[in-house]
Amino acid sequence: MKFNFKRRSLLFGAALAVTASASAFLWLSPKTALIKKDFTVAEQQYRQLLKTSTDLTQFPRTSNKDGSVRTTDIWDWTQGFFPGSLWYIYEYTKNPEWKAAATKWTEALEKAQFLTQHHDIGFVMYCSYGHAIRFEKDPAKLALYHKILIQSAESALTRFDPKVGLIKSWNAKKSWDNKTMWQYPVIIDNMMNLEMLCYVSKLTGNPKYRDVAVSHALNTMKNHFRADYSTYHVVDYAPDGKVLHQQTNQGFADNSTWSRGQGWAIYGFTMMYRETKDKRFLEAAQKAANFYLNHPNLPKDKIPYWDFNVGQKGYHADWDYASRKLSYIPRDASAGALVASALLELSTFSKDGTKYFKPAEQMLKSLSDTAYLAKPGTNSGFILKHCVGSFPHNSEIDVPLVYADYYFLEALLRYQKIKG
Repeated sequence: MKFNFKRRSLLFGAALAVTASASAFLWLSPKTALIKKDFTVAEQQYRQLLKTSTDLTQFPRTSNKDGSVRTTDIWDWTQGFFPGSLWYIYEYTKNPEWKAAATKWTEALEKAQFLTQHHDIGFVMYCSYGHAIRFEKDPAKLALYHKILIQSAESALTRFDPKVGLIKSWNAKKSWDNKTMWQYPVIIDNMMNLEMLCYVSKLTGNPKYRDVAVSHALNTMKNHFRADYSTYHVVDYAPDGKVLHQQTNQGFADNSTWSRGQGWAIYGFTMMYRETKDKRFLEAAQKAANFYLNHPNLPKDKIPYWDFNVGQKGYHADWDYASRKLSYIPRDASAGALVASALLELSTFSKDGTKYFKPAEQMLKSLSDTAYLAKPGTNSGFILKHCVGSFPHNSEIDVPLVYADYYFLEALLRYQKIKG
């Protein structure tokens, strides 16, 4: 779907038009009105998703071409975001119906504590059970949730090799272009799984989980960043830890910057600074954020194209881009939501917090406009439109994605807590 990205109707009167009663929030401050309006849409949309998604083994992920909901089972990587979004709606509304739904969908993931076939167990279990422990009052349930998270951390550690110093993302496999056999591939997304390890160290008093997280972050910082603090998506390692390849999997080219990958870096290193207070992580987060915010190809509304360098001179795609080229370059609202959330937290740690707070605020206003925010009853029940999963794989292009919703709701809650 192509739409006019020059549309800048960010005034709250226009933004509120997506709801049934535009005047309902006009007495509130602009910030409060924005948050309330967006959570009102979120409630309407996720009630629709709960009505259409009744099989607790199938977790909403995106939409199919016919408008139906596309789901995934518990062994993929996105299934924790649906219960996580339900927890965020409960956190804002305090409505018990949302807690009941969030609990039900979280507990449906219990078997995933033994997920070891890839690295994404942090996404799956901490985006669900990590929130459940914040709101559960029953001691028996809380003890069970803690036990599940401890086992999840143990499962994550099965993919850590101390000789390499990183958690292996995928098993040995052919690269996406079939030109390289990856031996020990590590992707920038893997930074997002470290928060669970840090939490479990605090929970158990055992430093081994945190030590693995720190080792992974330091080696990622060493090998995933270019000199300008743009990021490689994939770094492949030899058994002794030597870097073999630095490539992409979901970006335009090996030397380009995949926008969501840059977002994973900003978010991940900000989180690691929060957990460790190691200033090296704060510096990495700030430099990665500065690259993102200062890039000449970042649109005025701050919602990026799916890759910063699509089709540009000096960036060669080793896949058949020409046959998939659209009449427009798709934006990725999932990257915009992720980065907005990351920048809001980064603003609380940086000396010049306004440098990161103001762009994050602009991103939220952009995502809250009708260009990206779904009209209730549409978009298969998801909140945000116009996301990209993997363009090179011709997968999930210009569609809603459940993790975009998750980070959007998280960003709204962070925005609410910061005095702007």
